[in-house]
Amino acid sequence: MTGPERDPRATDNPTDADAGAGGPVQGVPAAGSGEPEAGQVRRSGLRNPQAAVRGLGAGTLGLEALVLLLAIQPIRVVGGDLDGAAIAVVVALAVAAILLAGMMRRPWAWHAGTVLQGLLILAGLLHWSLLVLGIIFALVWAYALHVRRVILG
Repeated sequence: MTGPERDPRATDNPTDADAGAGGPVQGVPAAGSGEPEAGQVRRSGLRNPQAAVRGLGAGTLGLEALVLLLAIQPIRVVGGDLDGAAIAVVVALAVAAILLAGMMRRPWAWHAGTVLQGLLILAGLLHWSLLVLGIIFALVWAYALHVRRVILG
């Protein structure tokens, strides 16, 4: 069955004569109104909140890896002082982001993602544009952590 089964005797019109059986009760929120009853934990409404949060973290890290790899050439052209070691650092950070994106099932991966943002900010010592990317992705990662805390509690 794909959805909740509806009582065929229930009516949407509370003025009907037989609305007492299927109509709303005074003082009780209607089913599906989003209001938790007293003593219940408010749910996110997601079927699998763990998987949704993992997908958010993995997507954030995957996007970060893609941006880092695509940023190498423009940094070389505009900045001009990005040498082989700095490019290796950027590629290593991108590979680490891809690996962490695949390990989001493990709880330590969220902490490692936070460390990765700090390392990217430190890579700003090599080139100022890496500092800008580090700040932007640190803010995005902070928002992902906030969403994780709100959904999972």
